[in-house]
Amino acid sequence: MTTATARHILVDSEEKCEELKKEIQAGADFAEVARKHSTCPSGREGGDLGQFGPGQMVREFDEVVFSGELNTVLGPVRTQFGFHLLEVTSRTA
Repeated sequence: MTTATARHILVDSEEKCEELKKEIQAGADFAEVARKHSTCPSGREGGDLGQFGPGQMVREFDEVVFSGELNTVLGPVRTQFGFHLLEVTSRTA
């Protein structure tokens, strides 16, 4: 079964998501930005979601995690929870 490990940052607006993405792309540490800004409990862990397979996360999340480029900040991705920045750190076939 395909699995992935990823981390994310959850915020309440697309604008905030874009702002944080620019910060990370300019050199800010993803985990630090997650600890400071993410509204998800995983933010305390730097946004780490651990390992998971298809169907364990919401559809919009899965689509990006299982097709997006590795080790790149992806998003904003809108889900029922808000807006996410995602970084897929590994994926197995």
